[in-house]
Amino acid sequence: MIEVAVMIEGQDGLSWPLWRRVAEVAEGSGFAGLYRSDHFVGPDGPYKDALELWTSLTWLADNTERIEFGPLVSPVSFRHPVITAWQAGAVDSLSGGRLRLGLGAGWQRREHEAFGFDLLGTERRFARFAEGLEVITALLRSGGPASFSGDFYRLDGASISPRGASPSGPPVVIGGNGERRTLPLVARYADEWNAVFIGAERFRELSERLDALLEESGREPRSVRRTLMTRAVYGRDEREVERLLGDRERGELQADGLLVGTAEEILAGLRDLEAAGVERVMLQWLDTDDLERLEDLGREILPELGA
Repeated sequence: MIEVAVMIEGQDGLSWPLWRRVAEVAEGSGFAGLYRSDHFVGPDGPYKDALELWTSLTWLADNTERIEFGPLVSPVSFRHPVITAWQAGAVDSLSGGRLRLGLGAGWQRREHEAFGFDLLGTERRFARFAEGLEVITALLRSGGPASFSGDFYRLDGASISPRGASPSGPPVVIGGNGERRTLPLVARYADEWNAVFIGAERFRELSERLDALLEESGREPRSVRRTLMTRAVYGRDEREVERLLGDRERGELQADGLLVGTAEEILAGLRDLEAAGVERVMLQWLDTDDLERLEDLGREILPELGA
């Protein structure tokens, strides 16, 4: 049965009162999880409130009981993988094993230039990401000291504790749709693949490609969970849907993988994704000033999905 979680943009005006309210809605309405981005600022527009990722997740671990949570995704380009692994192990332990550790290479040029981090060109950026994944998984999954020597990072008999609530540490999530760079890294390192803004047909194609890569690497395809992050444009009736759409075309948004419409239409879209192999959808909710509508969405669709 497909699960539904909430995803918000952590740099888009996220204050402590709002974070508490979003957590309350996600936990109380029956959503499977709560995820957030990890950015200093958006790619354009003004600077807004932006709670630091691990501070906010530490609070969430200690102030919720049921929901899974994590970053979608945290970049190694401005977070050192040793510190990320250390923080993740502690937060996962605090939460009783509810952290899903989403990791990425980094992509947004504006924040890297503003704060003095080197984004690098695409090839070196992904080489650094691969080394970061090697470091993080070595520290979180190994019971003994870890050593590694690369171009970007080094370990020499290093270990961290706690490594999380389970001996293998928190599950590693790798996000992205790239067949040449991202999916091979998923096949090698990830416990979960999180696709981004694609429809059911494209998801199925990429999932089949991931199956082949996993088999080539000696892993069972079922060992990697399949999830999708996409936006929800939900209206309680057709008039509200049209108001929310404005001058945007419903069909164009749906072609880009967005879930658009009333509860019945959102449910139909979720069923299509479930048939394509999606196990959890992280619904990106941009209207954080209207969380009552998010509660209504949960009330309408989650019982239909057996949540």
